[in-house]
Amino acid sequence: MSAPVVSVGPGAPAAGAQDLVPVFVRLKMALLRNGLRQSSKRKAAYITSLVVTLLLAATQVAGLVLLRGHAQAQTLVVLLMGVMALGWAVLPLFFPSGDETLDPSRLVMLPLRPRPLIGALLVSSLVGIGPLFTVALAVGSVIALAHGAVAVVVGVVAAPLSLLVCVALARWVTTANVRLLTSRKGRDLAVLSGLVIAVGIQFLNFGTQRLSQAGGVSALEPVADVVGWLPAASALGAVGSASDGSYGVAAGRLAVSVLALAALLWLWHRSLDRLMSSPDGSTIAAAAPSRRRSGTERSGFFALLPEGRTGTVMERSLRYVARDPKTKAAWVTALAVGLIVPVLNAVQGTGSAYFACFAAGMLGMQMYNQFGQDTSAFWMVAMTVSSPRDAYLELRARALALLLFVLPYTVLVSVVTAAVLGDWAALPGVVGLSFALLGGMLATGALASALYPYSIPQDGAFKNVAPGQAGLAWMSIFGGLLVSALLSVPVIALTIWLHVADHHGWLWVLLPVGAAYGTFVTWLGVRLAAPRAADRLPEILAAVSKG
Repeated sequence: MSAPVVSVGPGAPAAGAQDLVPVFVRLKMALLRNGLRQSSKRKAAYITSLVVTLLLAATQVAGLVLLRGHAQAQTLVVLLMGVMALGWAVLPLFFPSGDETLDPSRLVMLPLRPRPLIGALLVSSLVGIGPLFTVALAVGSVIALAHGAVAVVVGVVAAPLSLLVCVALARWVTTANVRLLTSRKGRDLAVLSGLVIAVGIQFLNFGTQRLSQAGGVSALEPVADVVGWLPAASALGAVGSASDGSYGVAAGRLAVSVLALAALLWLWHRSLDRLMSSPDGSTIAAAAPSRRRSGTERSGFFALLPEGRTGTVMERSLRYVARDPKTKAAWVTALAVGLIVPVLNAVQGTGSAYFACFAAGMLGMQMYNQFGQDTSAFWMVAMTVSSPRDAYLELRARALALLLFVLPYTVLVSVVTAAVLGDWAALPGVVGLSFALLGGMLATGALASALYPYSIPQDGAFKNVAPGQAGLAWMSIFGGLLVSALLSVPVIALTIWLHVADHHGWLWVLLPVGAAYGTFVTWLGVRLAAPRAADRLPEILAAVSKG
């Protein structure tokens, strides 16, 4: 699609918002149409998402209409719009490439002023699936809350106002962070969206359980009273206040959203003006010369690692965690979920101290597909492996790098869980059982890495397996988890026997037994995996380089 023609010259009139609005709306439609023409899969995905959104929107409107007259209707409506506004603010940070028109840096070379550009971008942003769903929520909310002529008038203003606040918020956040989002750190942020989803699911589960215990939505009234004064939820809260006859409160809540919209447009204007007029790193030289570390000696934390191949491999593995987006995302997600699940269950009083073993299981999974994490760079590792001994040192060092964080983290989660439950007597058994489970996962992870390696594509935040290798991934992970559980049976059996036989005074034995057993199983697994990895280097290299 050709870019819009803009006259340039001393006598060229400045483009106004009224001139730009239809141009940008047509541009948005053209980008959408041309994007769908690129592939049938993309067209099918968009049509499917559109159909699902329409169904959800229709169901949402119907549900809100049925809530009309319900005592808790305003509480639910205000919280829903609060969550919707939060989504508009956060999702552009995680999915910056989802809409090409969200990148205003593409317009910096055009002779356009920020003020008319804001109006055109705001109107064009109303075209899409997200605005459609938000409009459905706003309209359904007004129908559910509006009682009386004044409330209806307020609702007519509140519905579009809440939508405009959401869109302006998303646009300002994106414009203010556009250079971050288009950098490597921005791609890291997009990959880490998996953490937000995983953690959000755990808190949603926790909140649902708390609601069921507290008696339903009525328990959220204090929260709704606060959210009802935040934009864009305050606009819909104004409708409920007008229905109750609190016209002063309704005017105040409506004014909050109006002022918020004005503030967001002003912040957006400043960010857009700065983006279109200030240079970036590609146009100016670095202010100070880069300092290179002389020699090959390690510094800082890495200076504590052992010399030789072991220390080198450990450093490489730890740098992957710090720098590779997908490795980082897997680690952070495992750390967060491994802590949240046992602690939230303990807080609710429904968990056991042994839920802390979940932390060891989450981090133990990072041992699987070790060679796949190297992607196509594994050929450099393969060049240094010429014997089973080399392979053994490679796998052992990777396991040691993992243990540097897993061991203290497992102890930390176990202590926190035991403290919340007040069950200190179970702490040695929990730590010992966690160490045994971790040993089984490290052993099976080493074997799975040698026998069932698969490639991890780098081109998508949620694409973790190359096409045609899903079976290998399932075999590697779930088969390994099953074998890990079987390997831990001796320590599990001892734990059960001590509890059943009422030998609680001997639970401390599980700590040294679990640590020794986990160490032995890890050593055995790495020892068995080493010759297989050395013999299968060409197959492993071909598998991890695919895609």
